Amino acid sequence: MSPRIGVITFPGTLDDVDAARAVGYADAEPVALWHADADLKGVDAVIVPGGFSYGDYLRCGAIARFAPVMSSVVEAAGKGMPVLGICNGFQILCEAGLLPGALVRNEKLHFVCRDQWLRVENNTTAWSTRYDAGAEVLIPLKSGEGGYMADQATLDRLGGDGRVVFRYVGGNPNGSRNDIAGICSENGRVVGLMPHPEHAIDALTGPSDDGLGVFYSALDALVPSA
Repeated sequence: MSPRIGVITFPGTLDDVDAARAVGYADAEPVALWHADADLKGVDAVIVPGGFSYGDYLRCGAIARFAPVMSSVVEAAGKGMPVLGICNGFQILCEAGLLPGALVRNEKLHFVCRDQWLRVENNTTAWSTRYDAGAEVLIPLKSGEGGYMADQATLDRLGGDGRVVFRYVGGNPNGSRNDIAGICSENGRVVGLMPHPEHAIDALTGPSDDGLGVFYSALDALVPSA
């Protein structure tokens, strides 16, 4: 039986359909989750996708953090459920306290939309095991508030504990501290990243199929090896 991976839709979400499609490409079953419903429908993992939840009013992810579904996600993550936040989803996970730090306006205050090279720094998380450590992957980036910020103590802790999952290479597109593109929780089950792996699952329509590794990695975390 295929793992069931929930994909949340908030008002303003743009990439839920793309994320669900990526889940299907990885031979898992996508399950639609609604922001106003606390029921996670028995899923095995959750994706918080990209977009502009609640119009990005106040600040990105600040309102979505209080949605009924997020209370259930926080509780499930505390019990070890794999959770992935992509772009706005990364912002929501930070606002919800599942990941440290915050995402702020890009360094030059411009929306950045480009195919971005990333280096895989940690291939032991629930969402990165299909990559080789040090591998470089090409993933689309599209965000206006993608600069990862944290105090120096947090940055030192993330680096020292191996919790930086992806870094930008070939130029920092948004001013993120330490070129951070994605980080994980202490147990490696919760991952947030700004680039969009769901837009790199098919070489015909994306710059690569490098993003598929994120979704196949979730299967490694959810399906016991034979």
